[in-house]
Amino acid sequence: MSADREISLVLGTAGHIDHGKTTLIAALTGVDCDRLMEEKKRGITIELGFAPLRLEDGRVVSVIDVPGHERFIRQMVAGASGIDAVLLIVSADESVMPQTREHLAILELLGVRDGLVAITKTDRVEPGMADLVREDVQEFVRGSFLEGKPVVPVSAVTGENLETLKRELAALVDRVRPRARKGALFLPIDRAFPISGFGTVVTGTAYRGTARTGDEVEIFPSGREGRIRSLQVHGRSVDEAFAGQRVAANLSGIAVDELARGDVVCRKGVYSPTRCFDALLRILPSASEPLKHWQRVRLCIGTSDVLARVSLLRKRAVAPGEEEPVQLVLEEPVVCTAEQRFIIRFYSPLITIGGGRVVFPYSHKPRGAAARAAAVARIGALGSAAAADDRLRCLVEEAGMMETPRAALLVQEAPSDLAAVVARLVKAGTLVELKGERPILLSSSHFASLEAKAVSELKDYQKAFPSESGMPLDELMRRLTLPDARVLRSFAALLAERGRIVTGDNKARTPDFVVRSEGAFRRNSEALAAFCRARGWQLATLEEVRSELRMEPNAFTQLIQSLKNTRELVLLEGGYVLTSEMENAMLDILRGIGGNVTLAAVRDATNSSRKFILPVLEYFDSKGYTRRVGDVRVVKGAVK
Repeated sequence: MSADREISLVLGTAGHIDHGKTTLIAALTGVDCDRLMEEKKRGITIELGFAPLRLEDGRVVSVIDVPGHERFIRQMVAGASGIDAVLLIVSADESVMPQTREHLAILELLGVRDGLVAITKTDRVEPGMADLVREDVQEFVRGSFLEGKPVVPVSAVTGENLETLKRELAALVDRVRPRARKGALFLPIDRAFPISGFGTVVTGTAYRGTARTGDEVEIFPSGREGRIRSLQVHGRSVDEAFAGQRVAANLSGIAVDELARGDVVCRKGVYSPTRCFDALLRILPSASEPLKHWQRVRLCIGTSDVLARVSLLRKRAVAPGEEEPVQLVLEEPVVCTAEQRFIIRFYSPLITIGGGRVVFPYSHKPRGAAARAAAVARIGALGSAAAADDRLRCLVEEAGMMETPRAALLVQEAPSDLAAVVARLVKAGTLVELKGERPILLSSSHFASLEAKAVSELKDYQKAFPSESGMPLDELMRRLTLPDARVLRSFAALLAERGRIVTGDNKARTPDFVVRSEGAFRRNSEALAAFCRARGWQLATLEEVRSELRMEPNAFTQLIQSLKNTRELVLLEGGYVLTSEMENAMLDILRGIGGNVTLAAVRDATNSSRKFILPVLEYFDSKGYTRRVGDVRVVKGAVK
C-alpha cells in the first residue's frame, strides 16, 4: 500500500436509525465511531463520530458518522453541513424509512451533489431480498443527486461485497473535487475537551481556509482570542490542516468552559458575529404547509442551532417547492460565511421544512419597500457571485464607496489576501482604489460621477472667483459630500495623478485655469472695448478680437468667460462680439427710430450691413428688448 496522503474531502454517512451506519464504518476503517458509553449502552449513535478511510492508493478521506434517530437531526445536520459526498445507508431488512427520506432531503438542501448507496445487513435477509431493496432504493433516489449512482449490497458482518464498496468509494473520491484550500480559516467546533498537560482541544471539520500551528485565532460568536498550539488530522500531528479535513486543534489562551458547540474557530480579524443574514431559501416540496413571513423557525447552520425569524422580502408566504430571497433574523448571534448551507425546521413540531445558502452574512432587516427591493437586488447579485472578486465588486457597486478594512470584513478575506483581489479589479477597471491614510474602494461608475462633479464644481467656482488661485479643498469636500478630509486628500491626489485637477496650497483648480490678475484683466477688458468701439457696427469676430489683443489662449478664454459672466459681453450668432456699451447704444438707436423698426432702417442708421445687424436684432428679440411682428419689430417702451 502507498504512503498515506490526506486529501481535502469529507465523506458523510446518512440513513435511518439502526441501519448499520456505525458498524459499516467500523468494517471499512477499523474505527468504532460510538465513543460514548450511552451510545454503547443504547446501541445508537447520538453524537458525531469520525474515522479515517484509507484507500488502496494511499489517499485518506475523513468519514463522519451521523446519528439516524429523529431526535438527533440537529447533530446530523452539524455533521452533514461539512461533507462533500455521502454514503447513504439503507438496511436490507427494513428498506427505505422515514429518516432515510429526511436525511436525503437535508443532504440536497445542504448542497451535497454526489455519493452512493450501501444496502447493509444482507446477511439477515433471504437471498433475493437485497435485490428487491435495491429496486426500492433506485425508485426512492429517482430525481435526486443519487439517481444513477452505484447501489452496493454489503454485509459488515460477513464481509460480503466490502471490497466492491471500497472500489466504488475510491471512484467516488476520484470524481469529487477536493475542497479549495484558499480563504480564511473557518472551523465550526463540534467537540471541546481538556487534555492534561496540553489544555483545550477542539475538533471539527474545516469548512474554509488553512489552519497552521502558531496562528492567532478568534472564537465566535464570543470573540475570545487564542492561538493554535498544535494540530492533528486523524491522530497524526501536522503543521497545517486544510478545508475538507477533520481537524483537532490544541488552543492556548482559551479554557474549555469558555467554549460550546456552535462556536467557530476563525482566523483573527476576518469574521464577525451576525444576527441577520441574506439567503436564498428553498422550501421542501414535501413540506406540509407554506412558510409565512416572520415565522419562527429553528435554524441549523454549521454546528449552531438557534431560533430565528424568516423575513420574506417579496411575498407573505413561500409555498412548498419554491425558492425565495429571504433574511434570517436570529434571536442570538452566530458566525457564518458566504455560501454556507443551512437547514430550517418548524419550531414546533421539529420538522425539516427547507434550507438554503448564505448569500451575505452581515445584513440588516430592511424597513420600507425601497430597502426591501435593494435587499432583493443584493441577494440576486451576490447569489451568483461565489468568488471573492465578484463579491467585492457587487458590494462596492451597491455602496458606491467603501473603506478597505470594511470591505475585507464583508467579503471575509484577510487584508493581505484582499490586496490581490483589489489589484485584479483595479486592473480590470471595475474598481478604483484611493490609497493613503484611509484606503477607500470606489466602484468605477461612482468614481466617474465624483470626478465629473469635482471638475464641474471647480469650473463653476473659477467662473465666480476668477482672481482666486483655486477652490479650498474643504469647500470641494463639502460640495462632493465626501466623508472626511483624509478621503478628499486621497481622491484629489488621484485626480491630480490622472491630470484632471491641480492641487497646491490646500486648494484645487482645473489644469487650464489661469488666475486673473485684476490689473491685467482691466487693461485687457478696456482694450477689447476700445477695439470693438473702433469697429463700430462693422462687428468684430471673436477671432479678430483675440488677434488684436495678442493674449495667451488660456488667458484670453478666461477674459471672455469673465466678461460674459458679468454681462459685459455677449457672443452673437456668427461669432460676433457685442459689448454692453454697444448693446446700450443700439437700444438708443432703436428708440430713436421709434414706431415699427425695420432691418433696413437700423442698417441705414448704423451705416452697417445686414450680416452685422441681423444677429444683433435676433439677440434683442431673444432678450425681449424687441418683439417681431412680421417684417418689423416693436421696441419695448418706444413711442408709437
